[in-house]
Parts: sequence; C-alpha cells; structure tokens
Amino acid sequence: MSTPQNDPADTTQTSADTTQTPAETATHTEPTVTFSDLGLDPHVLKALKDVGYETPSAIQAATIPLLLEGRDVVGLAQTGTGKTAAFALPILSRLDLSQKTPQALVLAPTRELALQVAEAFESYAAHLRGVHLLPVYGGQGYGVQLSALRRGVHIVVGTPGRIMDHLDKGTLDLSELRYLVLDEADEMLKMGFAEDVETILADTPDDKQVALFSATMPAQIRRISKKYLHDPEEVTVKTKTTTSPNITQRYLVVSYPQKVDALTRILEVENFEGMIIFVRTKNETETLAERLRARGYSAAAINGDVPQAQRERTVDQLKSGKLDILVATDVAARGLDVERISHVVNFDIPVDTESYVHRIGRTGRAGRSGAAISFVTPRERRLLTAIEKATRQPLTQMQLPSVDDINVTRLARFDDAITAALGQDDRIARFRDIIGHYVEHHDVPEADVAAALAVVAQGDEPLLLDADDALARSVERDGRDTRSGTRDDRGGRGERSERGPRRERSDKPMAAYRIEVGKRQKVEPRQIVGALANEGGLSREDFGHIRIMPDFSLVELPADLPADTLSRLEGTRISGKLIEIRPDRGAGARRERGQWEERRPREQRRGRDDRPARYDRDDRAARDERPPRKPRHR
Repeated sequence: MSTPQNDPADTTQTSADTTQTPAETATHTEPTVTFSDLGLDPHVLKALKDVGYETPSAIQAATIPLLLEGRDVVGLAQTGTGKTAAFALPILSRLDLSQKTPQALVLAPTRELALQVAEAFESYAAHLRGVHLLPVYGGQGYGVQLSALRRGVHIVVGTPGRIMDHLDKGTLDLSELRYLVLDEADEMLKMGFAEDVETILADTPDDKQVALFSATMPAQIRRISKKYLHDPEEVTVKTKTTTSPNITQRYLVVSYPQKVDALTRILEVENFEGMIIFVRTKNETETLAERLRARGYSAAAINGDVPQAQRERTVDQLKSGKLDILVATDVAARGLDVERISHVVNFDIPVDTESYVHRIGRTGRAGRSGAAISFVTPRERRLLTAIEKATRQPLTQMQLPSVDDINVTRLARFDDAITAALGQDDRIARFRDIIGHYVEHHDVPEADVAAALAVVAQGDEPLLLDADDALARSVERDGRDTRSGTRDDRGGRGERSERGPRRERSDKPMAAYRIEVGKRQKVEPRQIVGALANEGGLSREDFGHIRIMPDFSLVELPADLPADTLSRLEGTRISGKLIEIRPDRGAGARRERGQWEERRPREQRRGRDDRPARYDRDDRAARDERPPRKPRHR
C-alpha cells in the first residue's frame, strides 16, 4: 500500500511541474526532504506519523520553512497541492498555548472549505494538549460560537461574512492576532468578499504574519499582497490532474432531501461488490450508515473520531465481504486500498477537484474497472463544471432508476433465490413432502401454496414498488439538462435562441412569509434568495415572488415548508440583521389587489432566467452600508 502524502482538506498533492497519473498515482521522483527536516514541533510530527505522512509536497517543502522563519508568503498553487498542511503545520508549531485570545485566523471562501480546514487542524493537533480551535461559518448558531469565544480559542477558521459579523458585534478580539491566512484568495474575491477581506486585514495588528494562497494572481490579489504583506516570498507550484480511464464517471442531479431515497434506488440496481460513500462531515457518516442499515444494507461508518482499532476492524470486514458499504469522510478514507471496492459514491460532492480525484481513486485500481457516481444538488452544478474542467473528462448524467427498473431487478433477484434454493436437493425433498401433505389435506393448488410461502418469506415489505413514481419525477425536474438548448444550469452556455424558453415555474402551492429586512437595509432579492437557500437548503424552484418594503420584505416559499426548515431559517441574518421569518397573514389580500411586485435575483432580471443563483456562499449579505465601527486596539 502506498503511503498517502496529502492533507485532509486538500487531498491530492503533487510536486512542482509534475503531472499526476490516473488514480492519483505519482510518477515523479520522491523528494529526499522529510517533514522531520523542516523544523516542525515534535508533537506535530507525531500527528503526521499517525496519519501516515512521510514526505512533504512541493508547496509544503517550500513554504513551511519560510513560515517558521516568520516570513510572509504568497503561495500560487491549485487546490489539492497540500496548502492546508503548508500553513497549518507552522502555525501549530509556533502556538503560545498560554494566550487565550485568538492567535491565528484562517479565512476560507465557503463553509465547506472552512470545515475541512478546521478538521485538518484538529488532526495535526492531536498530540498538542490544550489547543482550542473554532470554525466560524454561516448556518451554525451564534450561541455555539459565542460560548467558545468566551472560553478562549487559539485558532479561528471562518468565512469572511461570519467573521465580519463577529467583528461588528465586538465578539471576536483580533488585537493579539499573530498569524493570518487567506486560503483560496481568488475564490473569495470572485464571491464578492474583497471588501470584507480588506476590512479584516486592516483591523488586525500590523506585525502579524500573513500567508496568502491562491490558484491565480489577478490584479486585485496582487494589490492586496503589496498593501498588507511585508516583503512576501512568492512560491509557485504547478500541477495537472487526471482520472483513471478505467473508472466510469456519472452524476445525478438531486435535491438534498431526496438523496437517501435516490441512493437506495441506485444500490438496488447497481451490481456492486464493495462501495465507499463519501460525505462531508463526521456526523453525516453515522447518520447515513444507520439509515442504510435500517433499509437492510450492510453498512458502517468511519470518520476522524473512530479509534484506530475499530477502523482496522471495519476495513478488514470490508475486505472479507462481511461489510459491503463504507460511509466515510475524506480524512478517514485516506490510504484505503481494498480490491472489493467497485463503486464510489459522492453523496456530498467535494468542494475541490483534487478531493474528487482522490475519492474516486479508491476504485479502478491496478487495472480493474470501477464506477463513480456523484450526487449534485441544483445549486452545486458549478462544482461539477469545475471537476470536468480540471480533470478534462466529462461526466455522464445518469437517470434515477425508475420503478420498472427496480421491479425488474427485484424479480431477477427473486428468481435467482428460487434457482439457488432448487439446487439444495436434500432440503427441497423434505419440504416437498410437507407441501404435498398440505395440498392433500387442504385441497389447495400447489401454485397457491408457493405464492403463500413467498408472502410469508417477504413479510410486510412489498416485493414490487408502486407504479406511481413521484421521486423520479421530482429528480427529473431537478436534473433536466438543456445543453443543446437553453442555458446549461451547470454553467455552460448552449446555443440559446434570442427568445429561448424560460425556466418552468413550479406548480407547487406557495405561501407568503415576512422577513424583517427591507429597503432601509439596502437589501436586494438576490441577497434574500442566497441567504434563505443557504440556511434552509432550498432550491431555486422553492422561491416565488419577492417584494421588498421599506422595513420588511415578503417572500413566497412552498406552503408545505417543513418545520425544521423554518426553524433553521429563523436564525438567518441578512446584512447582520435577524430576519425573524414568519408567515405573512395579509399577503393574499395584497396580492389580489395587484400590489405584489415580482422581484427576481439580479441575474434573472437581466434576462438570464436559467443562471443559477449563487446559494453556496457564506450567509453574508452584501454590506452596502455598515454602521460606524467601534475602534479597536491594534
């Protein structure tokens, strides 16, 4: 088994100017330098040994010594070259555990990346006693974050929007900050965080050490580097990534609530031997594994909290065939090489392309064929486009198995079970006498007896599915691909006619909800859509008309909005203000009087009806006008 050399958040590492071969197999000569040569803390080295790291990647070997010396660094490298370890290891090696105010701040563009970076820090700090780390991102309650900040944290990993919220509230003290990292800086600028990033940089001590990592160096990042970094050392690493031709890659567009049902159907029709299902969080591994076991599948979870002994037992069960499905995070699956793995399912599509390559590399190894299936929610299509662009290999859209597909598979499996049982001559002979006795004394045809026995064996669960397939219809609506006509939801542009068809509106019943932000907060429809979709897991079809009033706004959402979704939305903030969402009792009358003004996200108002709204950014809203900021000590 080859030794993995990639860190948990940026999975696949390559050396400078080298090409990664299929299934993440490196062809370059191993560098002679080791982590022990870089001057890292012994406790950090011990953690690296635990996770199996031996030799640093090119970006790590170049930047770790510079950061340990206290130099500012600009790292130009694609996602997946090992940047997380490049800045996390030096920070952990230089922490002062006696200082209770934050010493290190890492800014990431998305909550997913922030969580991955936080998980990486936790892994590397396994042998450092007393290190307190706090991920700060939209979607998590403020109470949890405020409690942790009051207790004291050493490292904060967060998205710019939520960090700015804490700074505005005075709940995050950066006056003693020593290290600041901008991870995926170009992505942060693309997502509109430039003003927040510069505000945060200006609000921290001048003598802090700054590390900026970016895949590209646009003029704006170059300007930030010159303004806020002190004589930075620039490190450039080039990498190319490919995937194995032995792996069939498909994707299914499906909304989040439908993922488990869709996965169950795929498991029924796919002829798999062993499978790894990747999710983003530790909690999700346990939840999904439990739901699969409840549906009759042999499934187990592994994550960073699973003890090593239990992990080894689980992997052995997968190898021996006692276990068929492993639900894992990126970190927990590192180094897995099990011949039985015929399928990899990205239940949660990874946020970076190298994680994707690393995940699907668990199958199709040593010349064997494999299959990779990725679940993509409608708002995640841009991630799919990024994967196709980086791997230079298109993914094939698959259709959800229909009721007929499921029933054909079940009948075939039932036939196979009967055929296998008929081969047990001794047992068949004994049961033949029993059936004959029943037929003789009850005057029932043998075919009816066989059918009755099948009912007994099947139990209350029906063998065949009902013909009404609402799930397939819903998934078909989510995944409608219009590459050859209207704008491709994945980000590509087809040959759309000037008066091409508009996106079909959902015919689901809608209801009006009131939120306590309006024109006085300079709120726009796109901000409302982005915040509510992000916090509540809503799709584009869940939004109807939006009317912005001076002190509040009215938003049309599905009338059957689940209580847990509404509960999550109650904690949403837009422009730093709690929206206090609730049903609007007078909206119907207003609409009947013709006073309802339809407002769409800005992209749609310009005629680009099928452009997906950017829901996956942090829950920040654009701050066109901020209240006066309290002066803070530098």
